[in-house]
This record gives sequence, C-alpha cells and structure tokens, in this order.
Amino acid sequence: MLEFRLLGTLEAWAGGQPVALGHARQQHVLAALLIDAGRPVPADRLLHRVWDDRAPDRGRDTLYAYLSRLRRVLGPHSVGLVRLSDGYTLDLGEATVDLHRFRDLSDRARRAAVDEEAGVLWREALGLWRASAFAGVDTPWFNAQRQLLDGERLAAQLDSVDVRLRLGQHDRLVSELVARAEAHPLDERVVGQLVLALWRCGRQAEALEEYERARRRLADELGVDPGAALRRLYGRILAGDPELSGDLDPAAADVDAPPADEEAEDDSDAVVNPVTGGRQLVPRLLPADLSLFVGRDAEVDEACRLLDADGPGPLTLLVSGPAGVGKTAFAVRAGHRLASRFPDGQLHADLRGFGDEPADPYTILGAFLRALGVRGGMVPAELTGRIHLYRSLLAQRQVLVVLDNAAGSEQVRDLLPSGARCAAVVTSRTTMAELGCRRLPLDVLDTTTGLALLREMLGPERADAEPDSARSIVETCGGLPLAVWVAGARLAARPHWQLAHVARALADEGRKLDELAVGHTAVRASLALTYQQMAAPTQHALRMLALLPGPDFAAWALAALLDVDLFEAEVVLDDLVEVHLVQIGSVGATGPRCQLHDLVRLFGQERADHDVRHQERTAALTRVLGASLHLADLAADTLSVDFQGISQSELAAWRLSQANTDHLLADPLAWFTAERQFLIAVAEQAMDRKEAAPAAGLATALTTLFQVGGHFDDWERLQNRALKAALSSGDRHSAAKLHRCLGELTTILDRYPEALNHFEEALLLAEGQGPAYRAGATAGLAYVHRLLGQYSTAVFHFEKAAKLARQTGNVNCLVYATNGLGVIDLEQGRVEAAVEQFTECLQASRAAGYRPGEAQALRCLGQSHRALGAYPAAADAYRQAVAISTELGDRLTATHAACWLGDVLVRQGEHHTGRRLLAQSLWTYREFGNLWGEAATLYSLAEAQLAAGRPALARRRAEAAVSLWRQIGSHTWLAVALETLATAHAQAGDHRTATRTRDEASDLRRS
Repeated sequence: MLEFRLLGTLEAWAGGQPVALGHARQQHVLAALLIDAGRPVPADRLLHRVWDDRAPDRGRDTLYAYLSRLRRVLGPHSVGLVRLSDGYTLDLGEATVDLHRFRDLSDRARRAAVDEEAGVLWREALGLWRASAFAGVDTPWFNAQRQLLDGERLAAQLDSVDVRLRLGQHDRLVSELVARAEAHPLDERVVGQLVLALWRCGRQAEALEEYERARRRLADELGVDPGAALRRLYGRILAGDPELSGDLDPAAADVDAPPADEEAEDDSDAVVNPVTGGRQLVPRLLPADLSLFVGRDAEVDEACRLLDADGPGPLTLLVSGPAGVGKTAFAVRAGHRLASRFPDGQLHADLRGFGDEPADPYTILGAFLRALGVRGGMVPAELTGRIHLYRSLLAQRQVLVVLDNAAGSEQVRDLLPSGARCAAVVTSRTTMAELGCRRLPLDVLDTTTGLALLREMLGPERADAEPDSARSIVETCGGLPLAVWVAGARLAARPHWQLAHVARALADEGRKLDELAVGHTAVRASLALTYQQMAAPTQHALRMLALLPGPDFAAWALAALLDVDLFEAEVVLDDLVEVHLVQIGSVGATGPRCQLHDLVRLFGQERADHDVRHQERTAALTRVLGASLHLADLAADTLSVDFQGISQSELAAWRLSQANTDHLLADPLAWFTAERQFLIAVAEQAMDRKEAAPAAGLATALTTLFQVGGHFDDWERLQNRALKAALSSGDRHSAAKLHRCLGELTTILDRYPEALNHFEEALLLAEGQGPAYRAGATAGLAYVHRLLGQYSTAVFHFEKAAKLARQTGNVNCLVYATNGLGVIDLEQGRVEAAVEQFTECLQASRAAGYRPGEAQALRCLGQSHRALGAYPAAADAYRQAVAISTELGDRLTATHAACWLGDVLVRQGEHHTGRRLLAQSLWTYREFGNLWGEAATLYSLAEAQLAAGRPALARRRAEAAVSLWRQIGSHTWLAVALETLATAHAQAGDHRTATRTRDEASDLRRS
C-alpha cells in the first residue's frame, strides 16, 4: 500500500521504502492534489496553489509536464491521476493520506461513546504529525493551508487533553501542559487544563500560582480579568470542590468554555485558531418563531427526542414532506425549542433547493464561517478549505444547524456539522435515501388541526358560526397547511365575506382540487382563487415581482418594475400584503423588507410566462437594474469612501424621482446594508441577461459598500464575474473599472502582486479612454509600491495620478495622490515636507466636502506630529480622524487612526487606555484579515511594552510584526520593526542578538 505523508515534509512510502517523487515543484503539484484527493482540481487552481502569481512563461505547459511525470511515478502503485472535464483528480485506490486519516480519526474520536476509545483514536491521530504540515514548502497558498492545519492540530491536542483528564492521566500531562501554556500564555483553555492537572496531582500551590500568573498577564497585557470559565474553576479549587478530584469532564467544569465576558481587545497569543483571532461568536441565525403555528406538538416533541443532545453525535434529522406542508415553519419552531441545548449558537440557511438558483455550499459556508467569528479576509477562497475550517470550528462547539429546503444530499453534505455535541435539522421535499440520518416525515393536517388553524386566523366566533363551511374548506384543501392558510388569509382580509362563499368557490374548482394532496398543484389552485379576486394592476404586480432575483425586496424595486413612483408601488404592495401573497419579513431603518413565499413565486412565474411578453419582461428588469445602479451610485458618492470619484449613473436606464431618491438615501449606509443581497442578485441577473456594461457599473458602485462593510467575499466573487463578462463582450471600459476595483480589494487583503497586476491591467485597458480611469488606477498602483517600500516608483505614479486628477477635476483622487506623496516624505524623514502635503490635502478635502480625504489627512498629520514628538497634537488629530471615519461607518479606516492613537497615548504615559485601544485595533484588523494593519499594531504593542519596561513581551510582539512584514514584503517597515526588536533584545540582555538584528535593519535601509 502506498502512504502519502503531508503532516511534515512531503513523503511517499510503499512497503516500508520511500518513493522518489521527483523535482520539488513536482512534489508541490502532488501535494496540491492530495489535499483534495478524490475531488477534481482545475488547472488554473493548481497553477495558483503551486506558483501563486509567479507562474513561469507557458505555465500550463510546465504544469502538464509535471502531471505527466507524476502519472509515471504513481501508476505502478495503482494511484491514478485522472483528467476530468472540471480538472484533475487523484484516484488513490488503496493508498492513504495522513492528513485525511488525521481528520477521520479526529472525527471518530469526537464521536466516540467512551473515553478509552477516544483516547486511543486521539493518540493515533496526533501520532501522524511529524512537524508542521508541508514543512519546507514556502508559497502563499501552502503557508495559508499550514496555518489552518496548525489550528486543527492545536484543537485536537486540547480535545485529547480533555479526554486524558477525564481518564485520570493528570500526572502524565503536567509537563506537556506547562510547555503548551508557555507557547500560548493567554489561551485560557490551556491555562485551565494546566491548573486542573496540577490541582489533581496535589500541587495546589502551583495550581493557584499558575492561575495568578495568568490573571496578572491578562491584566498587564490586555487590561482584562480572566474569563468566567477560568474564574469558576479557580473558585471551585479554593472551595475544595470534591467533584474536581474525580474523572471530571473539563467541559463540565467550564475549563474549555469561552469566557463569558470576553471582549474584542485580545492583543496576541490568546488566539486558539489563527483564522478567528481567538473570537468565539455565538451566532443566532434562526428566523423569528412564528406566532401562527397550530398543531404539530407531537412532531415537535419527537424532533426534540430524536435530537437529544445527550445521545451520540453529531445527529442529523431530516424533516420531509410535500411542498406547502409546513416544513419551514416546523423547522423554525423545533429550532427554537432546541436552542437552549445548543448554547454555542444556531446557524440557519435557506438552500432554495427547488428554485431557479439553489444556494451553493461554497456561499453558505462563507456566511456560516463569518457568523462563527472568522475574520473576513481569512475565509478560505476554496471550497475544501471552507469545509475543513467549518468542521474544525464546530468540532469544539455545541451548535444547531438548520438547513431549509434542500434539493438533495449533495447540497447538504458539506454543511453538516462534525462536532459530537452538534446537530442538524434538514428540510426537503425529497426523502434523501442516501443521507445517513434520523427521519421525521410531515403529513398533511388532520381535519381537527386544520380547523384549529382556520379558527386561529379568523377568530373562533367567525369560524364556529359556519362550522360546515369551515370543515368543507379544510377538507377541500386536503389538509395542506399552505392551502388552508391561503384560504384563511382571503377570508381574514375580507371580514364581510361568509365562509360559504369560499367553500363554494373551492367546490367550483373540483377538477383542480383533486390534486391538492400532491403539493404544488394544491397551492396553485388555492392561489388562483386569490389571484382571480384581485384587481388587474395587483395581478400584474404579482407577476412582475416573481421575476425579481434575491430572497427579499423593498417597495422601490416594485416601483421600477411597474414604472411608477414609490407611493403608487407602496399602495399596490399593501394590496398584496392584505391577501397574504406578500409577507413582511423585517422592518429596519430603511423600511420593510418584503418576501414572496417560494410557492407564491412559482405561481407568479407561471402567470408571468403566460401573460407577460418578452419585451415587457426585459423592459421591467432593465428598469430595476437602472434604479439599482442609480441609487447605489448616489449612496456611494454620498459616503465618498472610494477615491475613484467617477459616477456610474450615466449607465442607469431608469431612475426614481428626486424626492423618492432623497427619501430612500436619507441614511445611505443603512440603505446599502439593507439592500446588499438584493443589489448583488440584480447585478448577477443582469450578467445572465448579457447586460454587461450596466452590470459592471452596479458592481463598481458597490465597491464602497463592500469596503465599508468588509464584505470581501461578495466583492471578489461579484466583480470577478463582472470582469469576465466584460472581457467576453469586449467591453474594455467596464473591464478597466473592475480591474481597478479588484486592485483596491487585493491591496486591502495584502495580496500585493495580484493588486499590481489588476492596476496595471486597468491602465492598459483604459488607454484611449481619457484620463479619468487612468488617474484612479495610477494612484492605486502608487499606493501598493509605497506599501512595498518602492518609493521612487511610488512617487512617479503618485505624481502622474495627481496630474491626471487635476485634468479631470477629480478632487478625491488628487487628495489621495497628494497624501501618498506626503506619506513617502514622512517615511523617509522629511517631516516638514510631509506636513505641507497633508495640510494641502486637509484644506482641499474640507473645501470639497470630501470627508474620507479629511480623515486621511488628519491621520497623516497625526503621524507627522508623532514623528516630531508632539504627542498631544498627534492625539487630537487622530481623534478627529476616528470620529469622521466612524461617522461614515468605515470601521477599517477608523481603526487605522485608533491604532496610532493608542500608540501616542502609551507614549504620553496613558498605558492602560493606549494598550486597550491597540488591542481593540488588533481585533479589528484580524477580523478584516488586514495583515499590514495587524503588523503595525503589533509593532505599536511592542513599543508599548518597551515603554512599560517589559522587554520579553515587547520581543514577542516585535517578532510577530517582523514575521508579518516579511510576509508582506515591506522592507521599510520591516527595518522599523527590526529596530524595535533589537531594542527589546538589548533590554533583555541579549546584546549579541540585538546587534545582529540591528545590522539586518541597517542593511535593509541601505538596500
């Protein structure tokens, strides 16, 4: 049997002998395939994994050569390298991969019924590790995978310790836990395990001393007390709790529970998982429980019994039944009943399995990971990475996952939790015979329950006044809850109607009503009764609403569909709400969000197919696209975050009136936030309809929303798709815009080679189109070169961008470029010249009302004051910058100023307040996945610890900053951090290392 080893150096063994795998790069190709063994990996993805953006000329030819050689190496061992339509995959046959064995053993250990079995499995799983994964491979993609796997390994080690503590092996664990506590001094779970092990070994004084050491460290470094779990353990030790002496599950002692009072101010090593920055959010994604829910008590009780949290897990319950039987309402009700059993949260997703656009696991996993606390920029870019991270996070938690409206097992398999204390509820119209789960089929309501539902809707007096007609309605509806609901809704909306009227109407539809029991046809018949009673304009509105993309919509979208003003649209919408064909989902700052039940949408689509001409449909959707583009562009312009400074409104084919627009955009950020999913869906629908230019305009206008909200996944996915559509249609103008926006995104995500490529492509495509788009792309190019310390190139491009911006009157870009020149002056020690540049930017921004430019100029003036030692003036400038960016809703930019404010407060002697601000900044940078900001904050924390006379802590912070700036490739700031690190070494007495470190910094400054 062939055995592949990835958990260390890459190796292959057969019969106890190593197998030669060829050239190092060829081994990297093999490793990139082994990670996804059994799944196809496209050639483009392999190129990215192995070479990142540095693929050789004729990169595909090189890749194919390696693949051909690998076939010859692996063939004799019965491992096939198969070419499929969607990529390459390894058919392992009898071969094994240690990474996949590790994950399988970990899953089995967490599900093990007894601790003895779990202990054996954990030993085998952790014994597979020889060193860090892919040891010796240094590429961005493999480095990111290594970071994820290090988190999985640590999680496994901690879970293994829990088992061994329950088995009474505390005496054999102490030395291991002491070493781990030194490596992770702010990880309260590790500290708790060590304290408990010491106490059980009779070393009470050392246990209490360890707790006190952790308490002082948390107070000194973070300004916080230990979390509730560690404090409770400490209290039980002081009280001599006898239960702590037995084979107690540390989870029961709250040793591994998240601190109840954990705040976003952890500044370093408390990071159990580097992807989440140590955060453990408690997501509550279940929709609100329904007030109108009749019957199903026995089924809800049965669901709770089947998902008994005390049983072996993880458990999955499939709730199946025909359309309209009430599966969604049932799952929500059951989820709320079960919520207390899953204290780490509840996840929920509508998979839209039977709609035109089923949700894909990739997107759902992204949403789930962010809900679980994964910072935006660290959500893995590939499906496999998302699956592995999702499983790793849930392995340690007690979470309920509700997956509604699934098409089949393939859609849910990767979304099911792996943690032994987790559970899932899946609803589907299919039985999913291949899914291993517990099952609960839902049938139609019996007559008694159906009558109870009708009585709830109409009131008992009205229903009981016509008992025969009420029974006839329920029986004719076949007990289908949605059909009863629709009939009841019509009556509730018309209190003057007699029940006999609806009963007779249903009877007239005899031939259709015969099909009520089969689901969708039943709903069609019931909806047809309501539809026929509506006025023609309301019928038309339902038909048109069924054409809209996205899960919900606001009244302005209906106004665009119908080509009317907002007031008229709201009147029609009220008519639809009155007969319960439109539901009000939520009401926020921008007004109500409306929804069509999926079956109502299907009915409306059928009527639209029959009654709406193609030209009319196209014109309506073009109006929605135009309104979306116009509103998004105005909202972005109001927020003025984007330095491009170019309107997209000329692409809008339809607009709301000025009064309607002013009303909707009174709070542009709130409007943007509420409409994000709808606007994305509109842009994607436009691309499907081949309207590439306005779709690109809308995608471009959304840049501000994506940037302010940190929606990096949405940003990258939508604009990459829009770019592909623009290039396919030969639209160079749109492609230039999108390259520029993607350059901005990849800069924020610290992917500088990719950012340079986007900006350069934008410039090439913008040739001959005037200076407007070249100005923004040139400024972005300059900014990346400045971050990389390539100052002469940066100055050249900033000066060129400023010239182009003056030609077009683009104040935003002019301020951005001038500010960039000032930063270069500042970083090269020309402080007075920098102050002149920043002052000019401040004045120009205030004159133009360009608030982001004002905040940026103030922040940079603060940097100048800091460089001159004028700390009070620096702090004042930083505070003004924070206030402006916070007002704009731009958390990341506000953090840029808050970080340096914390730095100068420390320098003024306000150590506690300053360190707290720095810790909060570090949390935000990690949430956004912004490595440059994280490095800058770690540097400031190192300086703060030096100021407090703690060189050991300063050294750890400076080492982390140095590591990040090496990764980023910024020589200037790397030299700055090395100087601080050298000072820390010197203050700690290690003068030889200090000299060597300072020499490296000097070499960098001279290079």
